[in-house]
Amino acid sequence: MRLLCLSNGHGEDTIALQVLKALQQHPQAPTIEILPIVGEGHAYAKAGFTIIGTVKQMPSGGFIYMDGKQLAKDIQGGLLKLTLQQLKTIRQWAKDSKPEPAIVLAVGDIVPLLFAWQSGLPYTFIGTAKSEYYLRDETQWHPRDSWWDDRLARSTGSVYYPWERWLMGRPKCKANFPRDRITANQLQQFGLPAYDFGNPMMDLDLPSETPTIDLAQADPLQILLLPGSRPPEAYRNWETLLLAVQNLVEQVPDRKLHLLAALSPELQREPIETALTQANWKLTAPDTFQHTHHKLTLGFAKFTEYAHRAHLTIAMAGTATEQFVGLGKPALTLSGQGPQFTAAFAEAQTRLLGCSILHLENPTQTAPKLQDLLQTPDRLTAIALNGQQRMGKPGSAARIAQKLIQILRQL
Repeated sequence: MRLLCLSNGHGEDTIALQVLKALQQHPQAPTIEILPIVGEGHAYAKAGFTIIGTVKQMPSGGFIYMDGKQLAKDIQGGLLKLTLQQLKTIRQWAKDSKPEPAIVLAVGDIVPLLFAWQSGLPYTFIGTAKSEYYLRDETQWHPRDSWWDDRLARSTGSVYYPWERWLMGRPKCKANFPRDRITANQLQQFGLPAYDFGNPMMDLDLPSETPTIDLAQADPLQILLLPGSRPPEAYRNWETLLLAVQNLVEQVPDRKLHLLAALSPELQREPIETALTQANWKLTAPDTFQHTHHKLTLGFAKFTEYAHRAHLTIAMAGTATEQFVGLGKPALTLSGQGPQFTAAFAEAQTRLLGCSILHLENPTQTAPKLQDLLQTPDRLTAIALNGQQRMGKPGSAARIAQKLIQILRQL
């Protein structure tokens, strides 16, 4: 048995890895190979998986749908040639897999889903990019500024557009795994093979019990900093986060802070440390900076550890913010210049994650928002319950892996 995994972004790679690692533990595990459609798949390589075909980091980092200028940059950077090469690789893999049972696992949005369909093989889809929570909660539709967004969603009846549902309903599409129950239920209304197995991004290697958050008593108050994973955007986001930290240092001088910077391995150390030095943080030990009585620690590939330790996050990231919220903790978010974490992205994320997100218009709002949070314990209780409801409980990866094995056996 063989499986080809297609994913289109750093967050999608992380989610796919949870499922692939669960597959490896199965006594009848298939041979697993990977084709990252976006980026170079460093996380896969580090985990020991085989990457096939041509991979390349594009200027947009995979966010061409947010900005037409990014699409132009990617085309200049060889996007069309790369796409044709990757489609050729997928079709060749499908041909070489015969006569073994083989399946394609698409993780992300319509792009890997479309590529999976093009393979001609049976395929499955883990939908990470869309949720009904973007449109509504369990009781009502969200009010939107754009009449087009509301009208299109309401008229089609789902956050997934008709052409996406068409791909999800092809006979060769054996299973769809949306990210939450509300989305699975809606897709099932259209007769699609959708399974409410939970969200693999919550299968973090964390202790089974997350300690109760007591922001008022925490000393020091530990704050996770999430600048995102894609350069050069992450470097710009980092500078914005440091402005937010400076606001806390100035406006909450008596509160001892420990900032935990969870940095992607894709990022370089030099621009991160340069920005810290320019913001008057002094290096006191390897990866440790000091500013008066406050401490800031850099951690490359330490998100899991830092997410558990932190009481809240100041974030300009996608998947990592969602995972943190899923632990029942609050997130303060700031808009950036993009291409990912724009004002539109931040607004959509607020709809997705509900009351767990406190969006800031600018860094000067950081201290007032934090002080407000410290004074409303009932709000923290609601945030804890909301995060777990929206993101689900751990164990999704194992459930999806078991279903993939079942499908492969039946081919």
